[in-house]
Amino acid sequence: MKGQMKAVVKKTAAPGGELLQVDIPATGPGEILVKVLAASICGTDHHIYMWNEWAQGRIKPPKIMGHEFCGEVVETGKGVTSVKAGDLVSAETHIVCGRCPLCLTGKGHVCMDTHILGVDVDGVFAEYVAIPESNAWVNDKGIDPGLASIQEPLGNAVHTLLSGDIIGRTVLITGCGPIGLMAVAVARAVGASAVFASDINEYRIDLAKKLGANRVFNASRENVLEGILEETGGHGVDVVAEMSGSINVIKQSLDMVKRGGRISLLGLPSKPVELELSEKLIFKGVTVKGITGRQMYDTWFRVKGLLASGRLNIQPVITHHFSLEEYQKGMELMDSGNCGKVILYPNR
Repeated sequence: MKGQMKAVVKKTAAPGGELLQVDIPATGPGEILVKVLAASICGTDHHIYMWNEWAQGRIKPPKIMGHEFCGEVVETGKGVTSVKAGDLVSAETHIVCGRCPLCLTGKGHVCMDTHILGVDVDGVFAEYVAIPESNAWVNDKGIDPGLASIQEPLGNAVHTLLSGDIIGRTVLITGCGPIGLMAVAVARAVGASAVFASDINEYRIDLAKKLGANRVFNASRENVLEGILEETGGHGVDVVAEMSGSINVIKQSLDMVKRGGRISLLGLPSKPVELELSEKLIFKGVTVKGITGRQMYDTWFRVKGLLASGRLNIQPVITHHFSLEEYQKGMELMDSGNCGKVILYPNR
């Protein structure tokens, strides 16, 4: 398909973005062209927009932003067999080599040769995007495109929580950003005995309550450690899902987890973290899991199954809807924290 399209582009190495007319991407062998129906804003997109230290070291402008989406396949390249025009697809946003020992042994999510949509290659804040056939996830017909667009971050929440036993366990989710909010809903859906959460933003604290948290702590006003020990008879929780990236919270997680418990780390700290390992981790027998992305593609099947079960309702996480032209409003909301998931509609 030839022609031009609207796209939000990180044009220069500076804060902000620009809505530009750019060429519709060509479809190479093994690729598909997708008309983007919905694209959700991720914290990573916000970092790129604000041009923080991580973005400065990773992004090479110009680059079309965005990576979470749902759209309709409009064109298939040479050799494509598993996807056809008209299919409604989302995407695993980590494009991996498929050939290294990690990829060949089911660990493609930690492939050393990973390229990410909207980070290393042009992304989805655009009317069209070209992606590898191997990264396309074909959705069931009739799914709401906005909901389908957030399966990728939902996969992060599922991977974080289900990297160990959770049924009948007590769970603490630290950080109620959109993925943390999804984690509250997932923990409730898969049978956690009690779900606690913490944040400093009242808007997101209220959302966590709506999604089923038994108790949500405002960490700016309450002592979360004291509250967790009170709720658990002094033992701590079985599972901590750390979503905030706060260095202080990561350290405190070692005090809030039960002996023999698990900490799953998804949040990214801004600098190295010094921990007291002997007493708080080794002698307590705590398991620490580092979480990146989603297991390809086991997590995607789990997400699909959870949504199909009817037990998982993450619709309340989606709080705002904008046209692509209004992307700045979405970024401002992300900056304030007074939102859940913000969805952009490039072709509305």
